[in-house]
Amino acid sequence: MKLKALRALSERPIRLPRLRPYVPQPDDPPIFWFDGERKDIVREVARRVTARHTADRRRMELVLNETALAEIRRLESQRDAEAAERLPFWRGLARSIARLDDAQKRDAVRDIVTRYAEDVAGNFDPRVYRLAKHAVPKLLTGVMAPSRLPEELATAVDGHTLIGELLQVEGDLHRLRHLEKVGTLVYVPTHSSNLDSVVIGRALEQVGLSPVIYGAGKNLFTNPMISFFMHNLGAYRVDRRVQARVYKEVLKVFSQVMIERGYHSLFFPGGTRSRSNLIESHLKLGLAGSALSAFAHNRVRGVDRPVWFVPTTINYELVLEGETLVEDWLKDEGKARYIIEDDEFSRLDRWIAFFRKIVGLKAACIIRFGDPIDCFGNPTDDEGRSLGPSGRSIDAGSYVERRGVPVEDAARDAAYTRELADVLVARFRQDTVLMATSLVAHVLFRRLVRETPGLDLFARLRVRGEVALPRTELAAEVGALRDRLVALQSEGVVRVSDTVRDAEPAALVDRALAVWNGYHQRVAARALDATITAEDPTLLLYYQNRLVPFANLLVTDEADRAAAQEIARIGGARPLLGTALAARSA
Repeated sequence: MKLKALRALSERPIRLPRLRPYVPQPDDPPIFWFDGERKDIVREVARRVTARHTADRRRMELVLNETALAEIRRLESQRDAEAAERLPFWRGLARSIARLDDAQKRDAVRDIVTRYAEDVAGNFDPRVYRLAKHAVPKLLTGVMAPSRLPEELATAVDGHTLIGELLQVEGDLHRLRHLEKVGTLVYVPTHSSNLDSVVIGRALEQVGLSPVIYGAGKNLFTNPMISFFMHNLGAYRVDRRVQARVYKEVLKVFSQVMIERGYHSLFFPGGTRSRSNLIESHLKLGLAGSALSAFAHNRVRGVDRPVWFVPTTINYELVLEGETLVEDWLKDEGKARYIIEDDEFSRLDRWIAFFRKIVGLKAACIIRFGDPIDCFGNPTDDEGRSLGPSGRSIDAGSYVERRGVPVEDAARDAAYTRELADVLVARFRQDTVLMATSLVAHVLFRRLVRETPGLDLFARLRVRGEVALPRTELAAEVGALRDRLVALQSEGVVRVSDTVRDAEPAALVDRALAVWNGYHQRVAARALDATITAEDPTLLLYYQNRLVPFANLLVTDEADRAAAQEIARIGGARPLLGTALAARSA
């Protein structure tokens, strides 16, 4: 009955009581001013995109035809309420384009672009922000640990004890608080779960950093409860089903205009959740590239507003959608599918099981905010000044100048963005925080590879329950792996959680088993008497994939050398970058 009541609540539209509109104060974060600027921002986005496509008749015809055909294909495949409403319009437009005069074509382009911009633009309601800030942590406590709800309700406003235990935030937070007051921050995190944007939002609030705008897949807005908070807390809608190029341009220009105006932002440069749980190494920086374009556009207009990227890693002990994501990755069709419509994130019972499972775990999720870099991948000092290879301060604005004059140049910006991607990949690896589940999974999976020579990855995934280690031997190998990782951390290669660093190896094994078993529907590893069996290689693969880039560096027994080399090749992972790039990004 409780589950049915919660599901009914999640499906019920949420409405705020009639309250006076909030009047932003001078010291409020930039996003508090968004609703007052929203109409003007939509107009500006529509004006810029329309101007690019209405310079001549041929270009107008091209964009109208391409957009109409793309939308017809999409809606015909959807066969839903949106298709019933919009298909007649797009079919009618496709038939009439040749008969429209130039003025009508220009109006049609403007109407399409404006409709897209309106659909993309989100909202931000400070009243909802305050509601989420104070009420949501206590609501989650009621779901995760009902016995602790009275304690949570009795705490001070900022004393969210349970959430504070589960979520640990790391990084130079004092520096970020300073920089967000003098420029614009663009957070670029790794992406493992649809919980990521919620967790990042909570992390920012927990450490006193400004809320941000961020793009969220439109499929996440289908649940009324989730949609209510996302729609009113800075999320703008990204409909990945829309393939029309002009729509993608609207997304990029919307992001650019927001950053130009000083709105702190967040992008997932991996594009979508990492199905494999590998640390992202192939980035999609189309939207993130809008930050560089915004910086250049402001410089051309004489606006000296710095823009910094903040490489961020989101590190989970247990991943909500792990089972579905890894299965999707391992299927051929999964490599191309962009949206999973029915995974654990869409099921309320899995949310409840997930949250209740992580109760009692200290730092079940660790958010690490890395050191800021400028739009060109250069490190910065405490004041945000860009630093060259020699460590001397340089003017980031010189990168967008031609003969001493700032200019806008899309090809130049694209080249700089590609270089930025390499720096972000290096930073993601350096700032990934490895958890107990990854270490234990790596040792078990490496032993599986070692004991099944000649098999390919998919054949190994069918070897269930046949590889086992004495618990003492597993703990010893986990301890050796941990010690090696701690040494690599001192060299700036990777990081480990405090739990991994401080706990006894046997305790790390017990922790991993306790995390996996009872939440995932399959058993990753099974304890029987004094033996641990690799029960489900697919789940072990998923959790150990976080260590793939470092596999060859983690060998402490030469008998594991060949297995480590095989693991290092999983998923076509890129090798560790050279020392020159590492030095530049340090």
